[in-house]
Amino acid sequence: MNKLRAVVSCPIDTYSGYGARSRDFVKALIKAKPEWDVKVIGQRWGNTKFNYLEDHNELDLISRIVPKIDRKPNVWIQITVPNEFQALGDFNIGVTAGIETTICHESWIQGVNRMNLILTSAEHAKQVFENSVYEQQDNAKNKIGVLKLNKPVEVLFEGVDTSKYFKTKVDSSNKVVKSLDEIKESYCFLLVGHWLQGELGQDRKNIGLTIETFYRTFRTQLKKPALVLKTQSANSSIMDQTTILNKISDIRKKVGGNNFPNVYLLHGELNDKDINQLYNHPKVKTMVSFTKGEGFGRPLLEFSTTGKPIVASCWSGHTDFLRKDLNLLVGGKLGAVHPSAYMKDMIIQDSKWFDIDVNEASKAFKLAFKDYTRFIPLARKQGKLTNKLYTIEKMEEKLKEYLDQYVPNIPVEHQFVAPAIKEIKLPKRTKK
Repeated sequence: MNKLRAVVSCPIDTYSGYGARSRDFVKALIKAKPEWDVKVIGQRWGNTKFNYLEDHNELDLISRIVPKIDRKPNVWIQITVPNEFQALGDFNIGVTAGIETTICHESWIQGVNRMNLILTSAEHAKQVFENSVYEQQDNAKNKIGVLKLNKPVEVLFEGVDTSKYFKTKVDSSNKVVKSLDEIKESYCFLLVGHWLQGELGQDRKNIGLTIETFYRTFRTQLKKPALVLKTQSANSSIMDQTTILNKISDIRKKVGGNNFPNVYLLHGELNDKDINQLYNHPKVKTMVSFTKGEGFGRPLLEFSTTGKPIVASCWSGHTDFLRKDLNLLVGGKLGAVHPSAYMKDMIIQDSKWFDIDVNEASKAFKLAFKDYTRFIPLARKQGKLTNKLYTIEKMEEKLKEYLDQYVPNIPVEHQFVAPAIKEIKLPKRTKK
């Protein structure tokens, strides 16, 4: 029996956030539409390394990979940034985490308008697509129209895999556990995320300012917590590690004085088991993220399964699943993106993102440390909410709902009369 053919172009074999999203999406698609013949074209994602599938024995996904498409797919799906979307199928779906700022580049609107349906990770990105409007002009600078979204956008959250992330006792033989066991402090804040480009206080994850605020908050305290920093910039090399350590040293010099609370660096690649052990370690009490903007915020959702408190910025993608009454969400205001953080066609001039109120952030640090037991019952409620509403299984249900709603009844025989495509030249991957 002939099946409707769906082809997904995505960085499925990479160690990256989009790689994880791709694997979760393809697995959900296979379950949601067992009557479809699902194939995958693997793509690069910046400089992130390959071979995730082989390293993790993902045999079913490996078996579905094809080098190229030799005929027009019935359903064509791309998981990437929107300016790379191409309409190559009878029905075309773009899947993206979207944008972390208040506006997106006009090429993104052009990209989403090439597709029949857009699935993005959070309400924040959906609203940005809906609100990004550009005036179009001819060569004489005369207005000839308006570029704006004209295709449907739906939110498909990035469900947590509760077989990988869950509340558990730690394994004393695990390498991460052994490292944390050696930490003298009994209370550690955890900060997870790439230390991206930008001057101090201007990088998107806001790691530099988070460290500075941590130092200033607890430097004069007699009893001090620690900060465990799981990060890297470009890769997991020794050179990258040295760069991170130098940045931390520069922050200490800026703050001045001595008697700083300790910051412990976890650098390099960790697998899912290692990360879950990190989240569950008894010395790791609270996750903190003063991010300027998130398309979704996977680590925050994953950590919430432990039932431990979270301190985070009160803006962008993660506020879809982090309830204000159950977490310490720090206020602030929207501010212009600093030129040092611009990324071509992505993080652009005139866009804004979130600047935390550093005084409120400092108070949140102190409150989570000094009154920790007060927030445990609330965090456990958040954990139950996550396990009820934001799992892979719930994401699968939502995906099936959207596919049933939007994908038309395409005659299967159509695939045999569609024009042949000998080779598809996909754009070069951009670093994200």
